[in-house]
Amino acid sequence: MSSRMSSLLPTTQLTLPEHAACDHDISVLPRIFEDAINIAIFQRPLPADIAFSAQAQCQTERAWQYSWLGHPDETFAADLLRHLPAPDAAAPLVEDMATIAEAVAFLFDTQTVGIRLRLLNSAMCPRFHCDNLPVRMVTTYFGPGSEWLPEYAINREGLGAPHPDRPDIATDTSAIQRLAPGDIALIKGSGWVGCEERGLVHRSPALENGSKRLLMSIDPA
Repeated sequence: MSSRMSSLLPTTQLTLPEHAACDHDISVLPRIFEDAINIAIFQRPLPADIAFSAQAQCQTERAWQYSWLGHPDETFAADLLRHLPAPDAAAPLVEDMATIAEAVAFLFDTQTVGIRLRLLNSAMCPRFHCDNLPVRMVTTYFGPGSEWLPEYAINREGLGAPHPDRPDIATDTSAIQRLAPGDIALIKGSGWVGCEERGLVHRSPALENGSKRLLMSIDPA
């Protein structure tokens, strides 16, 4: 393990800032509607059958992705099952994804969600950034979870496209926090009304050579 990877501690081992809500109960997720909160984390150990099912989908040489826009019903589950690389081992993963998608749709009172499942072999968004959308759900099934910054450790003048004159975004790298595999997080972006200047600053984790990451994201439509 590299020194960079070992220096990052999961969310449970760091003091949470006031703009973050975290609990081992799913009831923490609706706290995302609180004005002061820009990340709500439901910490859950990934059940063994889901972890095994997810790992089976990672046994491919190439990265891949699946996307769905619509209602997370039986049609979604059937379509996902047809597109996964290891369908014989996919049932627990598909069931978990469908359950999470239904919960997100219910929470945001919508019939339509955008779902993406990606197998990554490199960091998708390695630079700290803030999403230009209202809210996104993220969970990692395999590999390291997303990294994020407490507000006190952010210089927002550094956000945006890389430029030699831009300052570093992270003012305290020891403050970087990371979601654990299995955690379900709701993240506010700059598109959330009232959070235009306070969207969560986060990034994809670096992946060592040969490492992989299976990431699901859901955007309420």
